[in-house]
Amino acid sequence: MNSGTTVFSQIMALLPMKQFHRCVDRYHGHYKVKDFSCLDHFLCLAFAQLTYRESLRDIESCLRAVHPRLYHMGFRCPRISRNTLANANERRDWRIYADFGQVLIAEARALYAGEELGTALDQTVYALDATVIDLCLSLFPWAPHQRSTAAVKVHTLLDLRGNIPSFLHISGAHTSDVSVLDHLPLQAGAFYIMDRGYIHFKRLYALAQAAAFFVVRARANMRFRRRYSHPVDKTSGLRSDQTIVFTGDASSHDYPAPARRVHFFDTTHHHDLVFLTNHFALPAMTIAQLYKSRWKVELFFESSTWCTPSDAMELQGSVVPNCPLAGTSTDSVRPGIVQRPLHADSTVRLGRAAWPAAVSAGSVAEQW
Repeated sequence: MNSGTTVFSQIMALLPMKQFHRCVDRYHGHYKVKDFSCLDHFLCLAFAQLTYRESLRDIESCLRAVHPRLYHMGFRCPRISRNTLANANERRDWRIYADFGQVLIAEARALYAGEELGTALDQTVYALDATVIDLCLSLFPWAPHQRSTAAVKVHTLLDLRGNIPSFLHISGAHTSDVSVLDHLPLQAGAFYIMDRGYIHFKRLYALAQAAAFFVVRARANMRFRRRYSHPVDKTSGLRSDQTIVFTGDASSHDYPAPARRVHFFDTTHHHDLVFLTNHFALPAMTIAQLYKSRWKVELFFESSTWCTPSDAMELQGSVVPNCPLAGTSTDSVRPGIVQRPLHADSTVRLGRAAWPAAVSAGSVAEQW
């Protein structure tokens, strides 16, 4: 008979609880709270994510199946009902968990600061992209998308070391992708990898003026003049490496500085790829490899399950979540988020296969 702690309590023991209580005190999270504390609320949401629960009723059933063990899992509320959880989701200040999420992201990024990217780079590399999340129009009438559906667009800045999202911006589904560059917190010396939908020369020039670097795929109708051509090894797939200036009526005014144009031919898919960047020192092949790594953000979107029904959202000018947008990932992404610190002493074993959808709540709860 196993007399040790549960897997769930081992994972929760790795969290910096002192930082969590600071976030609670910052926003007075326990004001007029009797039984269901902010920590119990957080443990419920964490348990739902780790066990792939899909509704409040599902969470309630799963926790009631192991009611005698809730205390050993860290819960202090004697009884957790879906009504209690729904009221907490609606009324509790979402900034408590948003701030604590930033604390966890900072710790996770520190763990993966030395992870290899396939290129000899010490700088932070981000991939920027957006995805559309479909919603029910009757529940979210403030986010109309098509005639009978609603949707929001989630702009994600993914740190490629560890596949950790470091910035999320939620907007209407019809908002252009490039507009998120106005809200992006820029980091000097970092690389921002984007597709051709983010071509906006005025915004790209502002990014360059902030001492950050971008790699973006160029459009076919871009007007420019070649200033200098650098030698390339054409056997590697490279076709040209040029220093250019833009000659378009708008582009020459919005981006007055020189840029770098790298032409690469993908022999596997027989595609011509042209990249623009403001970094002139890296080898041309490294620029192409950086753009190839942008595909990790697409894999992140595919492997994420956005739990929008349980995430109450409100429209306040722009779409602002009323609680942190939650997501669960498959094994290809999750180990990069929940890897334990090197100094932690735990017997947690991650990476087991996901449970079938038809598994009972009791059997799932028993495993945790």
